[in-house]
Amino acid sequence: MRMWIKDPLAILAENAARGIVVEDGRITECVPAGQEPSSPVDQTYDASSEVVIPGLINTHHHFFQTLTRAHPSAINKELFPWLQALYPIWARNVTPETFRLGTRLALTELLMSGCTAASDHHYLFPAGLENAMDIQVEEATRLGIRMTVTRGSMNLSQKDGGLPPDTVVQDEDTILADCERVLSRYHDTSEGAMIQVALAPCAPFTVTKRLMRESVTLAERFDCRLHTHLGETIDEDDYCLHHFQSRPVDYLEECGWLNERVWLAHGIHFNDDEVRRLGHACVGVCHCPTSNMTLASGQCRTKELEAAGCPVGLGVDGSASNDNSNLMESLRHALMINRLTYDAASVTHFDTYRWATEGSARCLGRKDLGAIAVGKQADLAFYRLDELRFSGAGDPLAALILCGAHTANRVMVAGDWKVIDGRPVHIDIERLRAEHGAAAKRFLEAL
Repeated sequence: MRMWIKDPLAILAENAARGIVVEDGRITECVPAGQEPSSPVDQTYDASSEVVIPGLINTHHHFFQTLTRAHPSAINKELFPWLQALYPIWARNVTPETFRLGTRLALTELLMSGCTAASDHHYLFPAGLENAMDIQVEEATRLGIRMTVTRGSMNLSQKDGGLPPDTVVQDEDTILADCERVLSRYHDTSEGAMIQVALAPCAPFTVTKRLMRESVTLAERFDCRLHTHLGETIDEDDYCLHHFQSRPVDYLEECGWLNERVWLAHGIHFNDDEVRRLGHACVGVCHCPTSNMTLASGQCRTKELEAAGCPVGLGVDGSASNDNSNLMESLRHALMINRLTYDAASVTHFDTYRWATEGSARCLGRKDLGAIAVGKQADLAFYRLDELRFSGAGDPLAALILCGAHTANRVMVAGDWKVIDGRPVHIDIERLRAEHGAAAKRFLEAL
């Protein structure tokens, strides 16, 4: 079926003033001003009241953390004390059932905000949660959203001088065996893949060097991406200097991680030489503005990283340090904090759109996503400007960010509608809210 998405109010694409044609899940034509599709269409969708942008791509999250949003034990803390407050609570209460609900809620929120592809960095494996990756594949497939299932890991706990409790880490051999299992079962390298897999040792202070290096070997064997937290706080720098006698980027290089397969979460505390080296290696960086502000972690050097050659993407990060899973909201936060870092003229709404689409696609190694252009997958987000917050807005594309858009009216993934009239087509929102809210109560019982 050929569908003409006709006459959008505005569209983030070149030579597509009259819209685009979607066929077999891909964009097959951009229709310039004054023209019509080059051949007959089977269906027309009137987009004249909607702003159309590429589906947003979330490159860093922790879905299970939706169960501890605004948790009294963790608010008003920076990263390390925040983790120390929450690790014991997660260790006691994250079960297959609560994990499934946390995943479902995060994916639903993302989709409703206009996100069509997401990556989750899951690193917590208490006994009984060995099938965490399988649960996430099931939930993403049910919702119809693309997902990079990121098999995280930790094998250094409190007994080893690390931060996490002993009960949530696994040994190296168990981790590597499951990484290979998940890659073999789910990693799809074909164009238009709905599910891909990445390997993601959590952070330098929670994993061994052997695990970092063996992850590289597996990534090369299965042609997948690599992901980890790096450069998020000054405390992390101090930890690496104390334990490894090197800064985080130096340690990353020792482990064989300075290459184009890698994208990093946060990437805040890099000096000029490290920015240059990361760019030369084409290492991606996921900017997490909302979480970075919440935890007072610092300000990512987005402009310098891009100039050096790093793909820069966008992520909401964990829902206990962001407290929601709304990627469109993060675009506004990215614009504001980067203007504070640089200036108003140097950072525009087009920069934040690029980070959340093309940049994020590059971080995930997805050449088929991230833009409205012929040959790309038909992953699209549609927003109406009929709320009071948009009244008086002159530039529709700028208004989505500057006036604070939150919810997409429609979302399309691979040419299929996944959100209609602001509601996901495969999820009962009211039931999900009730079930998730009930599950989250057990995370407060220890107070």
